[in-house]
Amino acid sequence: ASSGQACLHCQPCAIVSGWGGAGAFSDGKLTLTTDFGGWLGDYIGEAKLRELIDYIDQIYLQFGAPVHVHGSDKERIREIQRQAAAAELQLIPAVVRRLGTDRAYKILAGMRHALADRGVEVRTLTPVKSLLVEDNEIQGVELANGEKLYARYVIAAPGREGSEWFAKEAQRLGLPARTNPVDIGVRVEVPAAVLSHLTDIVYESKLIYYSPTFDDQVRTFCMNPYGQVVVENNAGLLTVNGHSYAHKKTDNTNFALLVSKSFTEPFREPISYGKYIASLANMLGGTVLVQRLGDLLDGRRSTPERIARGLVRPTLPEATPGDLSLVLPYRFLQSLLEMLAAFDKIAPGVYSRHTLLYGVEVKFYSSRVELSNQLETAITGLFAGGDGAGVTRGLAQASAAGVHMARSILERTKN
Repeated sequence: ASSGQACLHCQPCAIVSGWGGAGAFSDGKLTLTTDFGGWLGDYIGEAKLRELIDYIDQIYLQFGAPVHVHGSDKERIREIQRQAAAAELQLIPAVVRRLGTDRAYKILAGMRHALADRGVEVRTLTPVKSLLVEDNEIQGVELANGEKLYARYVIAAPGREGSEWFAKEAQRLGLPARTNPVDIGVRVEVPAAVLSHLTDIVYESKLIYYSPTFDDQVRTFCMNPYGQVVVENNAGLLTVNGHSYAHKKTDNTNFALLVSKSFTEPFREPISYGKYIASLANMLGGTVLVQRLGDLLDGRRSTPERIARGLVRPTLPEATPGDLSLVLPYRFLQSLLEMLAAFDKIAPGVYSRHTLLYGVEVKFYSSRVELSNQLETAITGLFAGGDGAGVTRGLAQASAAGVHMARSILERTKN
């Protein structure tokens, strides 16, 4: 990803799987707030979540995270909130500690080495086939190669890449669960100057909007000032994401624009639905698609020539110019366009005809299994946490969930 070369189609994808949850690379942002980033607070309470976020923040600092944080200028943030409200947008402020994709890699590597020094065995490229349960108590796991590992306690934290596996295992084991929403949208790329008056202050502009036509929630996510658009390979399904590097900057800023959609009975397959939408883009372009906003509004596909004439130079040159209206359902597309028009009121240039839209970006979350305040399932000794278990959706809360589960198990081993 850092070299800017095309997707290598490695299996499993080094961006979405592997050590650290986000693989070898993540966008490297710690959002130090309880207001968003998952639902961990629903289980453990806001005060406990606040304590855990502060705790994991100190751990990242010990392993090399920068001391500087973004989003501490409350007066300027209030002014941005006022402007956003006038445009029917809600800005949720947060203090952000930006690691950067390159620094995040080094920090995660340092954590792994520290664990190895303490005698912790880490097995990668070791898929788990199933959870072993007997008399409603966890016994261990069975690996894809048939090997069985036995343990008194098991933590299921498979990451977004493993969210579908966990949902199927939960269903097989009869664990009560409710379906999480699926987030489907695009990755937006604009000149960095268009958003610098926001990103210089808050870095991560977390904006929420409700579309007038369908009243669907649309939100910004994973904003990367001076960043780079990248491809993710989800078991052969190519989707889009964004990174930013601490020591390597581009002239553009990118961010995800996602429509959150919850489904009602009898539909229970939001992950399959999201994968189907993404597969349409792959079918049309062989990889992810890119389209100028002006071409989309004019009802025509983008071509290499039209992209080349645009004012925004794509940071993902391997994306195929195409037509996102052939991929995204009308409801999603309309909500995204309405959000972009509203965003333009506080950041003129976002709704420019030269703005690039990459698709599809999809965020997969597993069904939310019923958990205790220790994040234990109805099966004794089986804990579940992180994005892949539908509990969190971000680095800070996922880290906090891991610490919370570890403390819960440690307390039991003392008794």
